[in-house]
Amino acid sequence: MAIEAALEKRSNTERGEGAQCEGLIFDIKRYAVHDGPGLRTVVFLKGCSLSCAWCHNPESISPRPEVSLHPERCIACFTCVKVCPNQVHQFGEGGEHVLERDRCKQCGTCTESCYAEALVMVGKKLSVGQVMEVLNEDRAFYEASGGGVTLSGGEPFMQAEFTTALLQSCKAAGLHTAVDTCGNVPWAVIQKTLPYIDLALYDLKHMDPGEHKRHAGATNDLALRNLRRLSKSGVPIEIRIPLIPTVNDSPAHVEAIGRFLASLDNIVGVRLLPYLRLAGSKYASIGRPNRMPEVDTPTREHLETVAGWMQRDRPLTIFINA
Repeated sequence: MAIEAALEKRSNTERGEGAQCEGLIFDIKRYAVHDGPGLRTVVFLKGCSLSCAWCHNPESISPRPEVSLHPERCIACFTCVKVCPNQVHQFGEGGEHVLERDRCKQCGTCTESCYAEALVMVGKKLSVGQVMEVLNEDRAFYEASGGGVTLSGGEPFMQAEFTTALLQSCKAAGLHTAVDTCGNVPWAVIQKTLPYIDLALYDLKHMDPGEHKRHAGATNDLALRNLRRLSKSGVPIEIRIPLIPTVNDSPAHVEAIGRFLASLDNIVGVRLLPYLRLAGSKYASIGRPNRMPEVDTPTREHLETVAGWMQRDRPLTIFINA
């Protein structure tokens, strides 16, 4: 994986302001095609200011490293039991592997000893220089496809210093940059990075502040204020709407989104992202409850209907991921 390759590198280019700045990364995905134009490398940062019930990257929510348990890979070698200083690993009579998370200190000793990769540490410190070495390896793909680098998460602006330093390094290297944000951070944090952002991927989840708080853990007041400010900055914005049946897909709510977006500047597109029931195993692996296990994925037909509601008498360009 790219993140392991980055950890192995001892960069010869880590010089200059910000190169030594470190961030907590949980994945680096290469050759992505839905996170900005062209082929892209997506850097996933840990930590989020929201806790959406439908989150498909629940391992991104906590700002700290986490031990992820994948019992289907466990070969019951009991090495984790022997090396864990806090004795948090237990095996039941049927051989089931149990991790007592309330006592786990996330030291990572067990993950370093688990060659079957049943135990994996989610979140590793990487410097800007180490990440840049990985990103520069794919420069030819960016240039051929009009692609670049996308920072995602979690919420990249939760690691403001690292995000700013990495964006600065990307622009200095001539790479196209995009940031995927929920906007629920102080405006000053976003504003500082604007000279280094070529495209903002802005999540819009719900227009009602009460419903937003119910499902995402905070109201939408700050996110909407920041979106209005961002729309005046000149940075192109792609709005990304996770479409969740029974939560934000009613005609009245969709039309409210359309009216709001039509009042903004620099919106280059709206992307509908259907809820997918693929993250259940992720929730189980980190011991986080899955709050939406019964919600079905919306059909292509429903997504097209929603797009029609949103576009009604409004010049919005809508993309559908399905």
